Amino acid sequence: MSASHFNRFQDLSRFRVAEGFRGRPAWFVQLWWIFDALFVRSTPQALYFWRRFIWRLFGAKVGRKVLIRPGVRVTFPWKVVIGDYCWIGDNATLYSVAEITIGEHTVVSQEAYLCAGTHDHSDMSFPVIASAITIESECWIAARAFVGPGVRIGYGAVVGACSAALSDVPPAMIVAGVPARTVGIRTVRHSDSDVPMVPTRDEWRL
Repeated sequence: MSASHFNRFQDLSRFRVAEGFRGRPAWFVQLWWIFDALFVRSTPQALYFWRRFIWRLFGAKVGRKVLIRPGVRVTFPWKVVIGDYCWIGDNATLYSVAEITIGEHTVVSQEAYLCAGTHDHSDMSFPVIASAITIESECWIAARAFVGPGVRIGYGAVVGACSAALSDVPPAMIVAGVPARTVGIRTVRHSDSDVPMVPTRDEWRL
């Protein structure tokens, strides 16, 4: 573009990363990205112990028996907390520019995207806005689902495949679509009946 171009909506030459935004020095961030690309994401499926070890080494809080599949991308592992017995599917992305907390026994399926950041499109400098994501225990984020910044997925909720959860999802609700809307209540199959499992607010805690 010519020097005379007049920016009406955004001027990326004015973009700046806020001091301390990454949570670690720039050299440490680059070390993580290089090490992850070469020695973590590309490892064979069976090396769950290795991926857990490396994530923890770089600052993630990873619970017992967590299964991190190959290809999973995490931007800043030191901003991630994962509870016991979680599954993180192939090629899922944890865009952890803010904290991402995943409760125990939760599944984040293949190519799901947890996006803890956005941009202020009303500001010419297009600054990043980081907002923490919380996914409570026993949830299922299905394949290619998107969870937006600042969203809380309630205990036991399900976000359907290819859906976009842009606002909080109540406990035990099943949501789907773009944007995601409630399509049902999660039930648990018992020997004699299906019983709706809608927890009280006191039971939402991780």
